[in-house]
Amino acid sequence: MSATRILVVDDEFSIRSLLQRYLQRRDYSVEVAENGAAALQLLKIFQPQLVILDLNLPDISGYEVCQQMRQETGVLILMLTSRVSPSDKLMGFSQGADDYLTKPFNLPELEARVAALLRRQRGTQPPTLLPLIHSGLMIDLESRSVKRGEELIPLTALEFDLLYALARCPGKVLRRSQLIQEVWDFNHGGDERVVDVHIGQIRKKLEKDPSQPQFILTVRGVGYKFAP
Repeated sequence: MSATRILVVDDEFSIRSLLQRYLQRRDYSVEVAENGAAALQLLKIFQPQLVILDLNLPDISGYEVCQQMRQETGVLILMLTSRVSPSDKLMGFSQGADDYLTKPFNLPELEARVAALLRRQRGTQPPTLLPLIHSGLMIDLESRSVKRGEELIPLTALEFDLLYALARCPGKVLRRSQLIQEVWDFNHGGDERVVDVHIGQIRKKLEKDPSQPQFILTVRGVGYKFAP
């Protein structure tokens, strides 16, 4: 089995070098980039499965790099930053980041988050479950794909898990805290609005009219439910 490919994007040489050595010792294949332009080029050449992306880059902001990567591919994105406000985290998630780690961080936690994201992408459920089908929407856990009619809906790994968590219990209201516990492997600073951000992204891709959702319904003051 070939090694998982990880791209580290950070303008600080010490951090790039540290992460490259640390992850390579754990049998990952690692390339590094010092700025956004180099990262976007390596995205096409190296084709990483996961990107560790610093927010503060010298040429292009990490938010913009994240957005461009998300437009081009479904690569997993773990964002690094020294910014700690909830609004910064929400901005990262709205641009397509899968997880968010604040500097300074310890290497074992970073490694655990990387492993959790990769598990999420690969899926941990047995491939014997039948696809969920509802009003022309098919959610296939085995292939981790979503189709509306014949149209393939391009969801990120986290978006798929969030949609599946709701769709497998149609009509059941799930609180934001329940969804965080089930879908995320780590608590994002206790800010439950991260769920709202990702639900909004899913609706943009899934619903014909996101302002009048057909599949994921809001239960005000509580959470969300999948239409019964």
